Amino acid sequence: MLPPLRMIPAMTRLVLVRHGETDWNREGRWQGHADPGLNARGRLQAAAAADRLAREDVAAVVTSDLRRAAETAAVLAGALGLEPAADPRLREVDVGAWSGLTRAEVRERHPDDYRAWTDGLNAGYPGGETFAQLERRATEAMREICGRYAGETVAVVCHGGSIRALVATALGLGPAGRRLLATGANCSLTVIEGRRGGGMALGSYNDAGHLLPDLA
Repeated sequence: MLPPLRMIPAMTRLVLVRHGETDWNREGRWQGHADPGLNARGRLQAAAAADRLAREDVAAVVTSDLRRAAETAAVLAGALGLEPAADPRLREVDVGAWSGLTRAEVRERHPDDYRAWTDGLNAGYPGGETFAQLERRATEAMREICGRYAGETVAVVCHGGSIRALVATALGLGPAGRRLLATGANCSLTVIEGRRGGGMALGSYNDAGHLLPDLA
């Protein structure tokens, strides 16, 4: 198991961007590693996030390779004059048998697993990944990004689950702690910063000010 991501290089800023909305988001379906693209609202959200990030000195855009994230990253990178780089380790957690299902459908088809999920007792998803596996791969990707862009600001486009896993790791909460963290709106921003003298700080979490009043 990888050690916790306790520190990133001083003055390094990671802006974690949740991807824009898909039709499955709108319908309340688990997506996991399924690959729907952005809908019209998602593209507007991505444009709003791009306008917000255009005020920052962003050195790079790194994205999950899933289409909803890659399409969001393409909008951001185009506005910033950058070329996005894909990293599959930033993918959403693999939800296995729940992919494409709504909560009502999961509750009907997998009642015991759903009860464990709502009670916070399950370690992952049937036929998919555990939270620890998600945390491990996402943290590994973050560690490499931090080393490559030390002292710079990087936009990282990923997913609600991977953002929560990274924040939980940064705050020392571990895999179980991600359930204490809410999933932000599509194209909300979360900032993790490295501090002089070591340590990390959560600069913002699920910031959706650029999406108000119509897109949050």
